[in-house]
Amino acid sequence: MPLEIELLKWYSFNKRDLPWRKNNDPYRVWVSEIILQQTRIAQGKKYFNNFIDKFPTIYDLANSDEDSVLNSWQGLGYYNRAINLHKTSKFIVNDLGGKFPTTYDELINLKGIGDYTASAISSICFNRYNPVVDGNVLRFISRFYGVRIPVDSTKGKKKIKEFANKLIQKTKTPGDFNQAMMEFGALSCTPFPDCQLCIFNSKCFAFNKNKVDLLPTKSKKKKIRNRYFNYLVFKDNFGKTIIHQRMEKDIWYKLYQFPLIEHDFLVDDILSNIDFLDFLNNNKLKTSNTKHKIIRYKHVLSHQNLFIAFHLINLNSVINDGHYISNLNELTFPVPISNFISKYLI
Repeated sequence: MPLEIELLKWYSFNKRDLPWRKNNDPYRVWVSEIILQQTRIAQGKKYFNNFIDKFPTIYDLANSDEDSVLNSWQGLGYYNRAINLHKTSKFIVNDLGGKFPTTYDELINLKGIGDYTASAISSICFNRYNPVVDGNVLRFISRFYGVRIPVDSTKGKKKIKEFANKLIQKTKTPGDFNQAMMEFGALSCTPFPDCQLCIFNSKCFAFNKNKVDLLPTKSKKKKIRNRYFNYLVFKDNFGKTIIHQRMEKDIWYKLYQFPLIEHDFLVDDILSNIDFLDFLNNNKLKTSNTKHKIIRYKHVLSHQNLFIAFHLINLNSVINDGHYISNLNELTFPVPISNFISKYLI
């Protein structure tokens, strides 16, 4: 039996009951694919259901404010995904009359939609023959066909896509085929598979050549960057603090934070730090005589380790344009700051 036929047969019996598979609504498929780019399905289901409950249609998303969207995205990370999702929903509603584009070429020109998402939406929702290549597909095809080129390289991805394209062209249901490929990689051809139970083991290059543990190959890992964040958590006698919005094109874009001093180390004696003293002078703030506390966290991102110190500082002066600490839950913070606020401030 040809691989593509056997794969579709396997999928019909083994596919998981996932909320975005209830129908082929492109809005729901789009939201799910964006969420699952950096999130495991077990966690993604909860976020998907909550997001759809709050924004059930593309019109609801387009007519909402950005802060509301970011708040719903809290905990998923990579917040540019939510910002682009919101911007694109407005474009589809306002410029395209709410009609979702149907072709790969139209979809890939939308903000926040790349090759993977354009292929998924066009195939699943509009029966277009565009193969989806995610991590699961890269792993399965590289093992089955014995692709030794690093799968995280442009050349490697191109080679895998050539194999996927040849297979999808032989099917009548490209959307189901793409989902079958991803599902098989997720459930069967996992990073540590049980190849004795695999339906393709007699045809699989990696299994027959005893190279399952060696494929897929990847390029050298990127160097992990260490960063040191010193947050100034002020509190005046009225229960107010100072909050800024991150506007640099960096991590946590457009999320909120306390005033930040970033050094190549964590500061222990913040009261003597020159940047801290400059901040006090510039904002006409005076500290109290009470000893300040330091709360330390470590937060790990994909290519960054964040060493964080929250300096809790009481003031004798008034914060004129401050935020009440009791109302901080109304703003969207990065996970480590949100956790700190919940545990130590509110």
